[in-house]
Amino acid sequence: MHITRVFWYAVVICIAIVLWGSLAPDQLNDLTVVATSFIYDHFGWFYIFVIVAMIGFCIYMMFSRFGKVKLGKENDTPDFSLLAWFAMLFSAGMGIGLMFFTTAETISHAFINSPNATPGSDQAIIESLQYAMFHWGLHGWGLYSIVALVLAYFKFRVGAPGLISATLEPLFGKKIMRGTVGHIVDTLAIFATVVGVASTLGFGSAQINSGLTYLFDAPKTFWFQMIILVIATILFILSAWSGIGRGIKYLSTINIVVAFILLILLFIVGPSMYILNLFTTSIGKYAGNFIEMSFELKPLNEEQRQWINDWTIFYWAWWISWAPFVGMFIARVSKGRTIREFVAGVLLAPTLVTFIFFAVFGGSALYLEQNGLAKLSALVTETVTFGMYEHYPLGTVLSFITIFVIAIFFITSADSATFVLGMFSTGGQLNPSNVVKIVWGLALAAMAAIVLYSGGIKGFQNMLIISALPLSLIVVFMVVSFYKVIQQKE
Repeated sequence: MHITRVFWYAVVICIAIVLWGSLAPDQLNDLTVVATSFIYDHFGWFYIFVIVAMIGFCIYMMFSRFGKVKLGKENDTPDFSLLAWFAMLFSAGMGIGLMFFTTAETISHAFINSPNATPGSDQAIIESLQYAMFHWGLHGWGLYSIVALVLAYFKFRVGAPGLISATLEPLFGKKIMRGTVGHIVDTLAIFATVVGVASTLGFGSAQINSGLTYLFDAPKTFWFQMIILVIATILFILSAWSGIGRGIKYLSTINIVVAFILLILLFIVGPSMYILNLFTTSIGKYAGNFIEMSFELKPLNEEQRQWINDWTIFYWAWWISWAPFVGMFIARVSKGRTIREFVAGVLLAPTLVTFIFFAVFGGSALYLEQNGLAKLSALVTETVTFGMYEHYPLGTVLSFITIFVIAIFFITSADSATFVLGMFSTGGQLNPSNVVKIVWGLALAAMAAIVLYSGGIKGFQNMLIISALPLSLIVVFMVVSFYKVIQQKE
């Protein structure tokens, strides 16, 4: 077992933040709210330029002469089938958000707080799916693609360690990036991963609890959430322990297949024609307004600017803060693929699948509220999907399948994060030892339990958003460094 000093730096910082969030959650929340508001107001434009630039660079790499370059040696072949590869990268990148926000976000944009129109109007309903696709589509996956591409190229083509700092050596030099500055960069990547996953574990336990309460009147208590967390922790540690080629691959593949079965069932029992019409219209509006939405900050309208801050800028910061973890995991499973194949599989395919899920789930929810059949906008986020099922045939069956999918997404996000944390804290080893993975798995679960007990999830999420600002600069430097090297080598 080879643990670097970065591991101890990250552990100390994480313990300090957890203690702060546990002992004084209100103080942590108040301070981080001020910091995040400042970042939204003063750096929202910067996030927008970074995210759009990443999409442009992805498309350039796909169609340039570098598209044929392989992420590995010339005779390397992919380690995983197309289905397994896509299942793993989609499960790590999307997670349980697919089951909750496909309905809750579209309902919110349409009937609670709309970006441009009066809530409940036809324009608000049409734009709800358009903006949900905007937040979950090319912009987020473009960022994941470019971070994963840089990490995979340096690891498998150049032979560098699997670390964020290693990708910056051509720009700043080996001495600097293997010293204090490099340690700070890698510690920040670990910190963002730990805080993000611990928050998700805590939030996910609460979401599953709410679903079970809604369906079976299960108790909604801290101890019941602890039971869910303990079971999930055992399962995701076992999955991470078995390695990428076994537990993580099998669980991700099973999950994506079951999720598609759920999608098809809902499409059949739901308002199929309404979904198809809404999907087609939203795709057109998404494409037609792509440039305007990408650069829109509403500088002259305070109320609409607040909506941009609360949704669009929040999402961009959220995607950036998750990029080190998801990017490293996608890089790890992408050895042997060409850059063109990689970009098509990580940028375009997940975006299309995400749009389809949003159209079927979001469209089914919108149909009910638009026609006065249900008041889904009155439900809390984690129960909107279950509330929607009540009004369609096979509702109970769909609810059971949904809980299964949520649980597996919950586990696949955590096991891939545990694996990546093992890589980051062992100098970039491709297969970190089981002891390291178990230590990280237990640490994540312990943090999630403390967060659940103290109710400090919001403060943790704000910390994650704050970490996105330095990470966005690091991503820009990674791209510049990568382009410098690929021009020289290829």
